Amino acid sequence: MEIPNTKKVYFASDQHLGAPTPEASFPREKLFVKWLEEIRKDAGVIFLLGDLFDFWFEYKTVVPKGFVRVLGKLAEIRDSGIPIYFFVGNHDLWMQDYFEKELNIPVYHKPKEFQLNSKTFLIGHGDGLGPNDIGYKRMKKVFTFPLFKWMFKWLHPDLGVRLGQYMSVKNKLISGDEDAKFLGEDKEWLVQYCKRKLETKQYNYFVFGHRHLPLSISLGKESDYINLGDWIVYFTYGIFENDTLTLKKYLQEHEI
Repeated sequence: MEIPNTKKVYFASDQHLGAPTPEASFPREKLFVKWLEEIRKDAGVIFLLGDLFDFWFEYKTVVPKGFVRVLGKLAEIRDSGIPIYFFVGNHDLWMQDYFEKELNIPVYHKPKEFQLNSKTFLIGHGDGLGPNDIGYKRMKKVFTFPLFKWMFKWLHPDLGVRLGQYMSVKNKLISGDEDAKFLGEDKEWLVQYCKRKLETKQYNYFVFGHRHLPLSISLGKESDYINLGDWIVYFTYGIFENDTLTLKKYLQEHEI
């Protein structure tokens, strides 16, 4: 994918809209919408790396109430011709085809490789990759098991969404942010995952979310691991220009 010199590629992750309550997250939603409006002026591509919502489940004819501003802005940007790619996270892993049909935004459930100018990227949310995180991997198998999803969808949406929000916010059953502290390169399981991938193929950038920490770690051999942070504490995002990916903090110039 060739990006014109006048355009940039933007990455963001882990907005967790709706948490801990819709009212509490509303200022963050407005701030994120403001950021989207600003970057559309020079964006060539936008990557959203999951957990946009703190809980999301698509019934056959029902989607969760709320988030109309961010959904409307994404639709507006996509309709203007700017490509947007969405990777599901562990909080919105039950996303199906709503974004694709309604917003014309491709949705990915696994990491995917992209070639941006001369650089090769491996992009994903980051949950369940690498060693460790055993408890979450087991829980994810339960949540993605077809029979469990089939049973859950027969709950009335008022009950199902309320139950999902409770699990997400209170019990942290599908959360990966309770350990959001730097573990050191030798213990960061996404770093280990990236190094293992480099044994078979060269990537210039590994870009993930999930950890809720803004990280930029050199892996050697002209390869870097970037974690995008979040829009709860750090309000950070990635920007790729002049064949270089860097992290920036939106709240340096804007206050929530």
